[in-house]
Amino acid sequence: MTHIPGIVITGASGRMGQMLIKTVTDSDQARLVGVVERKGHDWIGQDIGEAMGGQALGVHVTDDPLEAFAQAQAVIDFTAPEATLEFAALAAQARCVHVIGTTGMSDEQVAALEPASRHAVIVRAGNMSLGVNLLVQLTKKVAAALDEDFDIEIIEGHHHHKVDAPSGTALMLGEAAAEGRGVKLADVADRGRDGITGARKRGDIGFHAIRGGDIVGEHDVLFAAPGERIVLRHLATDRAIFARGALKAALWGQGKAPGQYDMVDVLGL
Repeated sequence: MTHIPGIVITGASGRMGQMLIKTVTDSDQARLVGVVERKGHDWIGQDIGEAMGGQALGVHVTDDPLEAFAQAQAVIDFTAPEATLEFAALAAQARCVHVIGTTGMSDEQVAALEPASRHAVIVRAGNMSLGVNLLVQLTKKVAAALDEDFDIEIIEGHHHHKVDAPSGTALMLGEAAAEGRGVKLADVADRGRDGITGARKRGDIGFHAIRGGDIVGEHDVLFAAPGERIVLRHLATDRAIFARGALKAALWGQGKAPGQYDMVDVLGL
């Protein structure tokens, strides 16, 4: 069994953390060897299975990430930007594959991952699902095929607990559309409209965020021109798709050269 990669999950008590733990423990391709929570959390020291309301799994929650990472071949991390930067440095020190599903990272925080990627594999994506990554590729192709007579709007919906907007997936889609158009997203993004804003600027890429209930993830890319509209859509109904994708990335990264990768690399798209 020891040849099967050992996985550490950070943010163990969160919804994604618990889903990742279940996905790893249900898999015959990976072992759960550690779970990490922030200092002072009620779960510290508890068996993670019992903390989640189930049977003991023999893995106890720790607030010492380096100790956990030292036992692992991969870390799966859906936490917060500041925590992810800390984990990246520690995962690189332990030479673990670091799979990052954290969203809301600034350009400066993404750039700060570069030193860690010189020593370890980092797989980072705003969305780990196969369907979304296919949507990203389709968005790039459609944007490249259509001129600026087609306005591009990205509409995303998530549950009311989500703290960042636009979503990481929406930004992935925006980047894909901008790349297809041959422009920089920062130069054309319109991320908020309120009041008398004036007419829409030709060539802009608009973003709209919906927050409500328990929406797992919904993303539309709208291409609208006079007389016609094209809508590319992905609906997620179970966050297990993100956990399965993250585990796939962790397994894919084993034996790869240090560097930064994304789900396009993992899925061979």
